[in-house]
Amino acid sequence: MGVIAKQSIRGTIVTYLGIAVGVVTTFFVLTRFLTTEEIGLARVLIDAATLFIGLAQLGTTASIIRFYPYFREKDSDEDHGFFFWALVVPFIGLVLFTLVYWACRVPLGAWFGDKSPLFVEYYYFVLPISFFMLYQTICESASTALMHIVVPRTVRELVVRVGMLVIYLLYAFRIVSLDGLVIGICINYAVAALINCIYFFSLKPIKLKPDWHFLRENKSLVRRYLTYTGFLVISALTSVLAPTLSSFFVTAKMGLDSTGIFAIATYMAVLVSVPNRSVTAIASPQLARAIKENNREECSVLIKQVTRNMLLIGGFILLAIWINIDLIFHILPNGATFATAKNVVLILGVSQLVLGTFSICFSALNYSRFYAFSLLLSLILTVSALLLNNYLVPLYGMEGAAISNLLSYGLYYLLIIATVVPFCRLKIIDTKWWLILMLLAALFALNWAMQTYLPPMNIWLDSILRSLVIIGIGAFIAYKAKLSPEINQQLCGIL
Repeated sequence: MGVIAKQSIRGTIVTYLGIAVGVVTTFFVLTRFLTTEEIGLARVLIDAATLFIGLAQLGTTASIIRFYPYFREKDSDEDHGFFFWALVVPFIGLVLFTLVYWACRVPLGAWFGDKSPLFVEYYYFVLPISFFMLYQTICESASTALMHIVVPRTVRELVVRVGMLVIYLLYAFRIVSLDGLVIGICINYAVAALINCIYFFSLKPIKLKPDWHFLRENKSLVRRYLTYTGFLVISALTSVLAPTLSSFFVTAKMGLDSTGIFAIATYMAVLVSVPNRSVTAIASPQLARAIKENNREECSVLIKQVTRNMLLIGGFILLAIWINIDLIFHILPNGATFATAKNVVLILGVSQLVLGTFSICFSALNYSRFYAFSLLLSLILTVSALLLNNYLVPLYGMEGAAISNLLSYGLYYLLIIATVVPFCRLKIIDTKWWLILMLLAALFALNWAMQTYLPPMNIWLDSILRSLVIIGIGAFIAYKAKLSPEINQQLCGIL
């Protein structure tokens, strides 16, 4: 875990710097200066662009990680023009899905029109945002394949967030109009894409000319690449819908006001899975290489380390958020408006904990020769999310959307584990994982007991006391019991 730990720690530091900027933006700018409808508009535009690029990239991001080891010559920078295809294939997908998006203008306008006419007004701005997000993502994946994640992570987590903060402040002080706000979002992602592209091309000499001789000599590899990429295109049609369905259903059924509140709750919950972004980004190439070499022992060790550490770190983040949730809404400008989503934060937080803990299992399945199973599982995820959102959102509103998210992802990762363990013969969790889960359950129970039985006190004093006692006890037990030898080792190195 040496390279993984080093790169992950750097990436996580950058991520949390970005989170600090995001906290200022979300909690003290958006909630103070923007209406819930305007917050919802920005959120749904970015969600729509995220959905769009998930389809348009035609599986390229996963293909880059999986197949780069096959194109790269050992102990050499020669990659036989691999990155030419990595840049061209997504552009083809972008053109195709732009035509689809244009053709869907009328039916989507009718679906969103009653509750969210503002989104319909800015419908076509999704396209330029998608273009820039697409190449920001492609160049980030290409850099990841070259084992360099810190700069792309800085762009994604820090540069984009600082840019969004500047744009929101310009709008807050009426230096730009709402049109200027939306155009500013486009420019922000354009800058991010440009930085990532420049950095990627600086890492090594990149050949933008396909090596036709190599392709002719390795026809079986080409067939595998095309089959895998074609499979991912079909899979993307289902899997990329699920993460954004809740937001779209809230927008269509309840309006952009509710979307804005849901967006703030989602931002809090997403903090739980933040460490997973850096860990998965740097662990995925290692996992792809180990699977290529059929080294099941190395794969199992890597997966167990990731699932154990992500449960521990993500669980403590969720615990800290839940302990201080009332204080957070108390500090938040217009906090009473957003406090209606208190339970949404917890439900989405648990969902993010599941995602952060087990997303490495999805990578293992995708890189294995059993990757076709992920199509069926993605279909189950999307259908379950669609049915659950359609049923629960009208009944329970935002809480229904959150419950739909948790149930669909819980089922999805349970099925992934049930596939990876017998077919790939990989070990996912160990005894320490179960001990971490029991520790987290005990700490949440302790928090409930302290809230229920301690005499009422000042909200600041109450949050500080519970945070110190509960998190302090949990951290002490985790360290002494060596529930994560990797984290203990890093702490000892720092000390």
